[in-house]
Amino acid sequence: MTTTAEAASQDPVLRRLGFAASQVVQEVGWDDDVDNDLRFAVEDVTTTDLEDEDYADVADAVLMWFREGDGDLVDELVDCLTNLGDDGFVVLLSPRAGRDGFVQPSDIEESAVTAGLHTAGVANVSSSWSAVRLVSPKGQRR
Repeated sequence: MTTTAEAASQDPVLRRLGFAASQVVQEVGWDDDVDNDLRFAVEDVTTTDLEDEDYADVADAVLMWFREGDGDLVDELVDCLTNLGDDGFVVLLSPRAGRDGFVQPSDIEESAVTAGLHTAGVANVSSSWSAVRLVSPKGQRR
């Protein structure tokens, strides 16, 4: 799928965020500004196509694109949990500092906690987007 040098360098970062072969990944918040190389790199790592927002089965992970002004982050995160499996995780992608739509890290942290999640890693996954891995606290069952 992807052959660019940037995409190849994303593989270890995506694996550290929790992506692995055969995972079902639901993508939410897609718009024209997303990083398609990053999307394709996730598909390369998982060996599956991304599922869209209408996916109604169990997902291993959610790839969530979110920008300042996209709505209420807590509500969006809670919605992401609907199809998420017990050991699933959310990778929240937001524009990097200085870019349109930048979301303050403190807003992400506060919203995650309110939604019942906590941060479990951060990464700059492309020149335009940062990623935060969000998981349910250990021992917590939804």
